[in-house]
Amino acid sequence: MIIGITTESSLNETRVALTPANVAALAAKGISVLIEAGAGDNAGFNDDGYTQAGATICPTQQDVIERSNILVQVNAAPLAQSKLLLKSQWLIGMMDPLGEPQVIADLAQQGVCGIAMELIPRISRAQNMDVLSSMATIAGYKSVLLAANFSARIFPMMMTAAGTLNPARLFVMGAGVAGLQAAAAAKRLGAVVEAYDVRPAARDQILSVGAKPIELALETSSAEGQGGYAKEQGEEFLIRQRELMSEVLAQQDIVITTAAIPGAKSPVLITKEMVAQMKPGAVIIDLASERGGNCELTEHAKTVVCHGVTIVGPENITTSVANHASQLYGKNIENLLSLMSDEDGALSLDFDDQIIQETVVCDQGQVCSARIRELLKLAPLAIDEEVA
Repeated sequence: MIIGITTESSLNETRVALTPANVAALAAKGISVLIEAGAGDNAGFNDDGYTQAGATICPTQQDVIERSNILVQVNAAPLAQSKLLLKSQWLIGMMDPLGEPQVIADLAQQGVCGIAMELIPRISRAQNMDVLSSMATIAGYKSVLLAANFSARIFPMMMTAAGTLNPARLFVMGAGVAGLQAAAAAKRLGAVVEAYDVRPAARDQILSVGAKPIELALETSSAEGQGGYAKEQGEEFLIRQRELMSEVLAQQDIVITTAAIPGAKSPVLITKEMVAQMKPGAVIIDLASERGGNCELTEHAKTVVCHGVTIVGPENITTSVANHASQLYGKNIENLLSLMSDEDGALSLDFDDQIIQETVVCDQGQVCSARIRELLKLAPLAIDEEVA
């Protein structure tokens, strides 16, 4: 079995799907790895490191594709749509299947087996394969450093001969993995940190990282959806939430928003009217900007200033920490490959395993994921058509 890694095709993508440490672990299982020359350079992993780990360096992307059974990418969507893949190859990576289901249809048409890492189920056994949590950890941490860079205030309290500087007040909206990591990082830097999440279960998690939970007078008993993610709420709920949140936001120096719904537009939590009531010089870092943003004024991949408030919509923030992001992503991939391999390094798909069932989106020329078929408006597969 040969696994191939090519240079990422997405613009400004600096991560790499496997690190030399992952290659060494796979080689110990009898799995061969090919990597395109220079594929790991931007993440701090050079060709010599891969060679020492047991990988073979290939001069071109085409060489890797033609010689590999399995291709592994960080952002696999461009490769999925490239028409370069071979029938019966596997492609493993992030493909945004819920947001861009046509990518999966294109992949199925090529006869490729697609494994979408975003669909790793949130079960205990799959935690070490959960790339969304891994990347959210990096994004949450880096969002705080980004906020510190844009803010005109320092985070900690400082008592000096020239007077006392009060600590910055930082508010996190959405206490998932990214939000909790942001709260923890801001607390370590000395800010006064508060956080809010629509899910009642998030209260104890907020307290666990040293932040103060903000509680609003809202009915939230049904706010948690599948896999522990926040569930999309109706407009009436969101309007009431915004009314109650305005007073909280008016007190903050920095706001980090992280609320995202898988495969759906990000909920608008901060309207332009709410921004107008915030402190001049306040900063909003909108980690949900890729799907429209939690702030009404967010522009993805841009920084705008409105009513004296700086609103940042970062693009692929994890690439700015490419080395550690690649380490986490590579370990997620390594663990998934280990699940699929036997003692001799042969890889196979066991569709009786929940992890395989939910992550394999297409195989044998068919879109086999029920969720993706529904999004594509395809009829459910008949029992005799299902991948066995």
